[in-house]
Amino acid sequence: MARKTVAVETVGQAYLELLHERGIEYFFANAGTDFAPLIDAFARFAEQGKRTPVPVTVPHENAAVAMAHGYYLVTGKPQVVMVHVTVGTANALNGIINAARDQVPILFTAGRTPLTEAGLPGARDVYIHWAQEAFDQAGMVREYVKWDYELRNLVQLEAVVDRALEMAMSEPRGPVYLTLPREVLAAPCEAFTFSTPPRRHLGPPLYPHPEAIEEAAAILAAAENPLLITATAGRHPETVGHLVALAEALALPVVEFNRRYLCFPTSHPLHLGFTPEPFLEEADAILVVDSDVPWFPSVKNPPETCKVIHLGVDPFYSRYPIRSFPCDLAIRADSAVAIPLLTEALAPYRRRRQRTLAARYKRLQALHDKQRAAWRQALEAVRDDSPLDPLWVSHCLDEIKDDETIIVNEYDLVPTQVTFTKPGTYFGNSPAGGLGWGLGASLGVKLAAPQKLVIATLGDGSYMFGNPTPCHFVAQAQKLPTLTVIFNNQVWNAVRRANLSLYPHGWAAKTGHFPLSELQPSPAYEVLVTASGGYGERVERADQVRPALERALKAVREEGRPAVLNMVCKHP
Repeated sequence: MARKTVAVETVGQAYLELLHERGIEYFFANAGTDFAPLIDAFARFAEQGKRTPVPVTVPHENAAVAMAHGYYLVTGKPQVVMVHVTVGTANALNGIINAARDQVPILFTAGRTPLTEAGLPGARDVYIHWAQEAFDQAGMVREYVKWDYELRNLVQLEAVVDRALEMAMSEPRGPVYLTLPREVLAAPCEAFTFSTPPRRHLGPPLYPHPEAIEEAAAILAAAENPLLITATAGRHPETVGHLVALAEALALPVVEFNRRYLCFPTSHPLHLGFTPEPFLEEADAILVVDSDVPWFPSVKNPPETCKVIHLGVDPFYSRYPIRSFPCDLAIRADSAVAIPLLTEALAPYRRRRQRTLAARYKRLQALHDKQRAAWRQALEAVRDDSPLDPLWVSHCLDEIKDDETIIVNEYDLVPTQVTFTKPGTYFGNSPAGGLGWGLGASLGVKLAAPQKLVIATLGDGSYMFGNPTPCHFVAQAQKLPTLTVIFNNQVWNAVRRANLSLYPHGWAAKTGHFPLSELQPSPAYEVLVTASGGYGERVERADQVRPALERALKAVREEGRPAVLNMVCKHP
């Protein structure tokens, strides 16, 4: 076991040394009075030319968490977010809920109001230090983190950081919370010794029980109308290819329902769209892969005789208070390793049913083609509409992007109009639906993939929730030119739709008046980015969409400036 000793002056300096040694690349922060030992440590290391996690100033906590979230989506590496005591934790909580439900690991940290009123370096010396203390600071976030702790001294520093990282990265992954009292960070010391590399191996991916794989293969092979539903199988890019191989082996139709990653190439003949409802009535076996909500029971259910298999590292989504989907077979495993094993187990059945499978494949391909023809027809009906139809805006985005473009979508991109074939090129918002994720996440994605075009597609409400002024500030400061496309329909459409669903003949539906959901008068969103040196444009006519996108791409690619297009869409 190798041990390493570094010369330091404070626990704060030792903490940054350890984070760097453990592979933390970025330190996203919105600072307060509790940061003094860390700010001094960053300054010392910068003067000495020593590498540390790169400090990134993000002037809103929710945006900082979203950046760490986006960075992980591309790299698979957890990063540090640090906020100011209780108040910063409260501001960041929305983003932490998103990360928790999306199983995204983040080392979420916060300063702690100084514990002492006098007598130690870092003791209270500012008016807010009394009112900002809480009896249980972690209490406000505990339900949404996997682990929480408070650093007490230098002696336990290595154990605490390593414990935090192993808890965040163990499956199912998620954020953890560590509080850092100012006196502890400011405590003087001369040296810090720690293990390198850490002796905290996470173990191999979670493998399925062999009997479960054999049972699943038998169920699927016996089915005449099997169906695969997934939302996040593409979390690990290699899983996409494995899913294709499985689908082709069994002529298995695939539906991406509420997808948050590209899980299956949308151009593949076995891709049958984004809603399972048309296929549920006839399904006699359903394989649910990495999907927390495979269908809406209040809308439509599969037959009682349909066998349902759930596969994932936590197929029961154990942190959800209620979830009652039928489950005839649960396979607790990483889909990246389970799917190839299932494909292999299907080989004997495939050989015996080649003619039947070939016929099913042909039938599904025809259904795929018919589905796409209907999507094209829907587009043709609105391509000249002004105000704009989201279908047309989505289609134009599809035309200007390439296979390497990464789209970060918070709700409004219409999936039927955009083709994705390459893993890691699409990321959608968390199932928690905490608005304001997309703009910050797109910056984290761009930080992780600086050579790629990154496009954020947002509703006008999502854009406002995304703290645009702080995000555009970060884009300029960190040189992160992204394209943001706002689908501006001047309404909380999710709120409006929920009202219409519950009261289709109610007063709001009859009068067309939906209080608390209107976003009018609509601000000139395109102006905000110009305050940070970016390019902004308002687009109102269908024939303006493509030229506006090309001008925005020029600003992003050639001028290195962030761009925002305010697409004025139909008011529902």
